[in-house]
Amino acid sequence: MSARSGSRTSGAGSADATPSSRTPSSTTPSSAPIEDHAALGDGRTVALVDRHGTIDWLPLPGLDDAPVFARLLDEQNGGCIELAPVAEHTMTRRYVPDTNVLETRYETEHGVVRVRDALVTGVAGRLPWAELVRRIEGVEGRVVMQWRVAPGIAFGTRSPWIDSGDAERGVIRAGDLTIGIVTGNVGTPDPVDDSPTDAVGARFRTSPGSVHVLGLSATDDEPLHQPDPLRAGEAIDRTIAAWRTWSKEFGYDGPWRDAVQRSALALKLLIHSPSGAIAAAATTSLPERDAGDKNWDYRFAWVRDLAYTVGALVQFGLREETHAALSWLLRSIKASAPDLHIFYRLDGRVDGEVTEHEDTAGWNGIGPVVTGNPAGAQLQLGVYGDLFGIVRSYIAEAEGNVLDVATGELLADIADRVCDRWRSRDSGMWELPETRHYVSSKMGCWQALDAAIDLAARGQIIDRRDRWEPERERIRSWIDENGWDERRGAYTMWPGSSELDVSVLLHAPSGFDRGERMSRTIDAIDAELGAGGGRLWRYTGMREEEHLFVACGFWATAALACVGRVPEARERMDSLVGDANDVGLLAEMVTVDGAFRGNFPQALSHLALIDAAIKIRDLG
Repeated sequence: MSARSGSRTSGAGSADATPSSRTPSSTTPSSAPIEDHAALGDGRTVALVDRHGTIDWLPLPGLDDAPVFARLLDEQNGGCIELAPVAEHTMTRRYVPDTNVLETRYETEHGVVRVRDALVTGVAGRLPWAELVRRIEGVEGRVVMQWRVAPGIAFGTRSPWIDSGDAERGVIRAGDLTIGIVTGNVGTPDPVDDSPTDAVGARFRTSPGSVHVLGLSATDDEPLHQPDPLRAGEAIDRTIAAWRTWSKEFGYDGPWRDAVQRSALALKLLIHSPSGAIAAAATTSLPERDAGDKNWDYRFAWVRDLAYTVGALVQFGLREETHAALSWLLRSIKASAPDLHIFYRLDGRVDGEVTEHEDTAGWNGIGPVVTGNPAGAQLQLGVYGDLFGIVRSYIAEAEGNVLDVATGELLADIADRVCDRWRSRDSGMWELPETRHYVSSKMGCWQALDAAIDLAARGQIIDRRDRWEPERERIRSWIDENGWDERRGAYTMWPGSSELDVSVLLHAPSGFDRGERMSRTIDAIDAELGAGGGRLWRYTGMREEEHLFVACGFWATAALACVGRVPEARERMDSLVGDANDVGLLAEMVTVDGAFRGNFPQALSHLALIDAAIKIRDLG
């Protein structure tokens, strides 16, 4: 997260790990607010739609590919797909219940139109190509609609074009990417002159009961299938049915059910179905502070996020996703053994090389825009706790799950590695440039050995408890002696420091401490890092540097429940769920005024909401 989320204000930072600052200029066009967006997904990529009906973020064909529709980060040259009434109008929107299909209702003085947007699925599940469909239905009166498909330059890496032969077929090419435009009863596409690349658009008029289809299909370095417009329109209904079938498997019965269900649906958007990996977010380079510098690519799979996702989904009875995620992670670890990395590419490879796109302005001109993330080279000891937390959830929370022999041997070897390495300095959960003995990292090592001991007792991994149990107690003794500051009344960030770190609160749910010390730590953190309404900055010093970290508020809520302060947890939860936008999605951060910052939608935020709700339900 800090190379995900930035560097500390104190200490010597790494020039290689921190992009150069770039602040908005007076001539930079304003970008759509992050909170104005809804998300669509098909298990391979994610599109973002703003409140004006513009798709201004869509990597194709996969989430971690170059985004040829990226006006969100490049207002002038990024590209977009526009669809809206020509006349002045009002708009209301929602997700079709139990789905990730967006429904928008436009009202003008001349009539009413309904638009349903989806990245659609096929009869047998995910399509082998990406297919976006926008179905427009006339409800009342007659409304003139206007659309435009204008691919962008993909951070300066591509220049889309339409040749004379492709114009009739409705095909746009951008390097190896081929995009087919699907049109049905939406006017005759004509070239658009005011776009930075070859683009097309048209106008059409709705009437009561009329149906119109605008969409696109896309492939990379392979043939393109262009769907029939009628079938493309019908695919919306098929996709709604598919989402509702998935939602029926969702097994949460408790408070804040709507928020929990929407969070589960948001997480499903970030699950990369070809591999089982779970992306941390759908975007790159959305800023965490308005001065720049803290802009990173989150289209990778963090072990921590995957751990929390498996822990949540397994409790919902969602077997396929949990199995696929764990299997993907174990394959990735084996492929890059012996080291356990903090994140992996969605295909399991280890590659966080950063490219800075200097000529791309960034959201509201706040740069830099980057692809890649430099944190992969760091040592983070807490990741061991995350790994073993995944496996323990997989085994303990669901019947019928059994580890194979090779995995049992691998995990035993990793537990031995924890015994050897827990005394090392690391970069901590926040991926900081200063290596220290971060207290939350030591708690993660304790969690790893505690879970390994449990797995060995269950006969799931090779039994080396005679080594792990004494080392687990040494870690606890170290934290008791070095991580607790009686004067502060809290676990501190590192020995000898008076600084506070919200990540230690994760170890109330992990089982490390559910007693007085953890309870007092919550109070100390609230007093120093709180901004009211349950919101928190991540750690000491961040109040002056960045915005409020959404997940931290939910972590404190779950910790309150774990230490027995359930009524306070309920009150806090009631406030925090209000930080979602109008369609129930959460970003990484919010300003004190509630505006979104950071990459979006953010898996960690939705996971923290789910975990807090479950803890309150189970412990209340």
